Amino acid sequence: MTPGALLLPQYSDLELAINTLVTEFHKAADDGPTMNTTQFQTMISNQLPGFAKTVENEAGLGQVLQQMGVQSGHNISFENFWALINKQAVQLFGTAHKEKSVRCGCLLQ
Repeated sequence: MTPGALLLPQYSDLELAINTLVTEFHKAADDGPTMNTTQFQTMISNQLPGFAKTVENEAGLGQVLQQMGVQSGHNISFENFWALINKQAVQLFGTAHKEKSVRCGCLLQ
């Protein structure tokens, strides 16, 4: 190693994934603590295209916001977003492991 070179920490895939979730949320929220529904729909469209059709109309968006615990007229916090990620992770895990007897008991409390 050359003198003065910085040692960069090695992060696990999981740590990098968590960092990506937090970074993308705050980028979509224009570095704020919450985002409005337009910012949320744009982020979903860009980052979760397989899920985007769910929130492209008012009825679908309203249902997702309710599942996330967002009250009508309120902005979306990271905690709300995390509830959505939890739900999506459990569903994806279940789909990927249908043929196996493995079940995910991951529930956000």
